[in-house]
Amino acid sequence: MVIDSFEPITWFKKLDVQIGPLNGRDWRMRWQARMSQVFEKQIVLVGETGDSLAAMSSGTIDQDAALAYIDLLAVDRQFQGRGYGKEMLQGMIQHMKNLGAQYVYLDCLTDNDTANALYRAEGFTEVARQIRWFRKI
Repeated sequence: MVIDSFEPITWFKKLDVQIGPLNGRDWRMRWQARMSQVFEKQIVLVGETGDSLAAMSSGTIDQDAALAYIDLLAVDRQFQGRGYGKEMLQGMIQHMKNLGAQYVYLDCLTDNDTANALYRAEGFTEVARQIRWFRKI
């Protein structure tokens, strides 16, 4: 579900378009490896509707800085546009707040218009832009 929801927007796929698979591992394989790390090491919340997984979010918290990091927010393609992303974002923020966070950070590609609109609507402020540089060594 997560990999499919990120297919149109992930920079991993954009990298494959420009460079090709890395060491024989395409963007989907790299996302699968990333997801196994997420589920091992991060706080993960899931949203279900009926018997289907509709959305998920993952993150970590820096207790010393009271700073929550939201790493992933994904909504299954068949459930997009129904408010599940907003609900998952609000749920993750509340969960992190309950764990002691006072601030929350996330990042998003500049061309992910849907997610950026959600984050603006939920009171996030853009503080910087990032360029992802890449080269073979």
